[in-house]
Amino acid sequence: MAPRPATALLLAAGRGERMRPLTDTCPKPLLQVRGKPLLQWHLEALARAGCGVAVVNTAWLGEQMQARFGDHFNPAPRAEAVAATAQGASTGVELRYSHEGRDFGGALETAGGIVRALPQLADVFWVAAGDVFAPDFVFDPAAVEAFAASSLLAHIWLVPNPAHNPGGDFALSSDGLALNLSKVAASPSTDAPRRYTFSTIALYRRAFFEAAWCGIPAGNPAGQKAPLAPLLRAAMDAGAVGASLFTGDWTDVGTPGRLAELNFK
Repeated sequence: MAPRPATALLLAAGRGERMRPLTDTCPKPLLQVRGKPLLQWHLEALARAGCGVAVVNTAWLGEQMQARFGDHFNPAPRAEAVAATAQGASTGVELRYSHEGRDFGGALETAGGIVRALPQLADVFWVAAGDVFAPDFVFDPAAVEAFAASSLLAHIWLVPNPAHNPGGDFALSSDGLALNLSKVAASPSTDAPRRYTFSTIALYRRAFFEAAWCGIPAGNPAGQKAPLAPLLRAAMDAGAVGASLFTGDWTDVGTPGRLAELNFK
């Protein structure tokens, strides 16, 4: 059986307030990390995994994103790309855009942005924040297949808690489910599941953002703003969110200090 076509949504619409003044003239996903725009690290990983389409949502200085990457990303040297194309092979990643700033005057938050981009995505798709540095993460086609064959609505990757988020976001059960922290805290068990931070990297099923779980109309034509966390917590309470622990290099590049630290390692 042929692998399921992979698509991804890269979240790149945020203002980056904590990164000012760096983000006054440059969107955060285009800030340089070790010689490349931050967003490019995800694009290279998606290309290596054979992901055919990536949608980038934009708001603040969004025109710079499309000007930088265009409608196709190919990490291969030009000669290799030309040779592959001549042989009928597909190379690189087709890039599409969801311009929230242009269409609605600003970012729609995570769930609002996902629903807006949904018509451009497959039934199962990756999502990752464009301001997260995770060079070792593999957007594994086998993970897509396993998730698609499950009954889960989402599968998220958790990371050990960084210094700026010591309490974590969610917990991980022994049977591979993500747990709502409010439920964990209420548990009388002395061996409560360990808390971790949400990496922002996840697989989602289209149905999770449709009427039964999400009240935003298809395609979000009115530009409704909505956060993702309440949807995830509700699905976790229903046992519908899987989770894996990622222990590779991971940084939420949320401050100039963290950016500087990455570039001086």
